[in-house]
Amino acid sequence: MRDITEFIFLEDLPKKADIIIVPGNTWPQPARRAAALYQAGMAPYIVVSGRYSKGRSAFEGPSCDRECYKGPYAAEADFLTDVLMQAGVPGEAILQEREATFTLENAEYIRKMLEEKHLPIKRAIICCQAFHARRCRMYFEYVFQDREIEFLMCPAVTQSISRDNWAESKKGLETVLGELRRCGEQFSWMLQ
Repeated sequence: MRDITEFIFLEDLPKKADIIIVPGNTWPQPARRAAALYQAGMAPYIVVSGRYSKGRSAFEGPSCDRECYKGPYAAEADFLTDVLMQAGVPGEAILQEREATFTLENAEYIRKMLEEKHLPIKRAIICCQAFHARRCRMYFEYVFQDREIEFLMCPAVTQSISRDNWAESKKGLETVLGELRRCGEQFSWMLQ
């Protein structure tokens, strides 16, 4: 179990960066973590990404704290922007990517947006769900492999699944082992 924990649950100490990235999701915790890092002066901009999950026809709303985040939201990026702004991040510090429907697209579309805005990036902090940190880093490193960018993972615990308790519940086991499986399955095409 320890090897799986160390592989899946990546977390770096935050350092000053050029940008903070929040990949698309329906949980407020990653955006709240990004807001705290922004408030601590870790980066001048936060990029939020996401339309809605692949296979869905609309953004179905936040997965928790709906009383705080009432929307309506057309996309995950809109919801994440609201979370950031409620946490005190000014609108001019938030960049939106509103088309991605899964993590690889988050990375691809964010890269395109950063290039269009001519934002030079040498270090980026990624705030994602804790159990998604490994696969998220793998995608971003793959998409930006021709650029020298350091990606620091500063995730947030969601769904009550953490590095300390994931093996103690059926939901935690299914979620983390599903991430482990997808790390292999979704990257096998890179070897072809």
